[in-house]
Amino acid sequence: MWNRTWNLLDHAFFGPHTRADGPGPAALRLLRYPYAILRDLIGGELNLRATGLVYATLLALIPALAISIAVLGAFGENEAFESLVLEFFKPLGDAAPRITGRLLEFAENVRSGLVGAVGLALLLWTLVGTVKRMEDSFNFVWRVPRARGLLRRISEYVALLIIGPLVVAAVIGFSRLVMSRVVSYAPVEPTPAFSAVLLGFTPHVFVTLLFTAIYLILPNTRVRLVPAVIGGVAAGVAWVITGKLFTALVVLTTRLTLVYAGFAIVVALLLWTFAGWLILLAGAQLAFYVQNPNYLRLGHAALRLSHREQEQLALEIMLRVGRAHRDGAAPWGIEGLSSALALPGIAVSDVTEQLETAGLLRQTDDGRLFPAREISGITLAQILEAVRSIGVGRLPHRQPPTLAVDRLQEELEVARQDACGGRTLGDLVNSAAAESLNPQSPG
Repeated sequence: MWNRTWNLLDHAFFGPHTRADGPGPAALRLLRYPYAILRDLIGGELNLRATGLVYATLLALIPALAISIAVLGAFGENEAFESLVLEFFKPLGDAAPRITGRLLEFAENVRSGLVGAVGLALLLWTLVGTVKRMEDSFNFVWRVPRARGLLRRISEYVALLIIGPLVVAAVIGFSRLVMSRVVSYAPVEPTPAFSAVLLGFTPHVFVTLLFTAIYLILPNTRVRLVPAVIGGVAAGVAWVITGKLFTALVVLTTRLTLVYAGFAIVVALLLWTFAGWLILLAGAQLAFYVQNPNYLRLGHAALRLSHREQEQLALEIMLRVGRAHRDGAAPWGIEGLSSALALPGIAVSDVTEQLETAGLLRQTDDGRLFPAREISGITLAQILEAVRSIGVGRLPHRQPPTLAVDRLQEELEVARQDACGGRTLGDLVNSAAAESLNPQSPG
C-alpha cells in the first residue's frame, strides 16, 4: 500500500503528462521540489543527520559563543549579538532569556580562562568536530563523496571561526546604518510600531543571509549563488513559521512541564535545536535540487543502471568528450554531461570513473574530461569492455559454468566483437558529425 502510494505520486509529478506545455504541467513541475523535500524528510536520512548535529551543537555552543563574543567585543557589538542569540531561543517562550543568560555566562567563563588550557583545548576540539559534522552532512546532501583534506580543513575552519563573527559584526553595523538612514531621510519620524517591525524583521533577514552563506561555503563542491539564495530564503521563511508554531506549542502545552518538571526546558531546547537543523538541511536539499534538477526523481535512492544503459552511457560520454577534443571546443565536465544527458551526476560519475580506470579517459583536478589518448587509438570494443566490469564481484568457490551456458556466452562475445569490428572512437565521432550535418527526415 505504501509503495503503491509513492508510485502514484511519482507518476503524478514525473509522468509524461508533466512534459507538456501549459499552466497545469508547469505547476506540477514546480511542485516537484516540495514533494522531493517531503519525500526525503520521510525517508529518514535527513532526520538522522539532524539528530547527530543536535548532540554536536550542544557540545560546541559554549566555545562558539566565547569566540564570537571575544571577536565582537572589539567592535562593541556584544549587546546586538546577545539579542541575536536571544532571537534563536525566542521560540522557547519565557525560558529564552534564562537559557541565553546562562549560555553567555558559561561563554564568559571560557573567555576568563576558568576552564584551564586543557579544558579550552577540548572545547575548541569539539567546536572543530561540530563544523566537520556539518560539512559531512552537507556533503551528504550534495552527493559529495570526498571531504576536504586535513590541512585545508584546519585552515578553512580556523578562518571560518574568526571571519564568521567579523561578518556578523559587519551585518549588524550595516543594519544599524540602514535604519539610521531610513530615519534620517524619512519625510516624517517613524512611529514606534514601524521601528518595532523593522527591528523584528532584521533577525529574519540575518538568518536568511546566514543560511545562504552556509550553503555556499560548507559543501565541498561549487554551489552557485542563485540555488543557495533560493534555499536560504526558503529555509529562512520556514524558520520563522516553525518558530511561531513552536512558541505557540510551548505556551499551550502545559503537560510538558507536568511530565518533565525541571527538565522541560531541556526537552524544549533539544526539540527546537533539532527543528532548526532539520530546516537548515531541508534548505540545503532544496538548493541542491535547484542546481541539480535531474536528482528530483531519484532523491537519495541508489541508482542502478542496466548493463545496456551503462554501455550506452559510456559510449555517449566518450563520444561527447572525443568530439569536443577533436573540435577544440570547451571540455566537458561531470555537471555538464549530467545536464546534457538528463541523468543524475552520480550515474555519469560512476561510469566516468570506470572509463578513467580503464585508461580511456582522463580527468583534471578542476573536473575537465579529456581522452586519455588519441581517439583513433580507442576502439569501441575497449569502451564497452570497460563498463562491463562495473560491479563485478568474485564469489567464493564458484562452480564452473555449464558447457551450454559457456558456449552461449562465447557466441555472444563473438557477435559483439563482430559488431564493433575495428571501429574506433574517432570513427564514431566522425559518424555522429556526419549525421548532424545530414539529418534524416522523419518517417
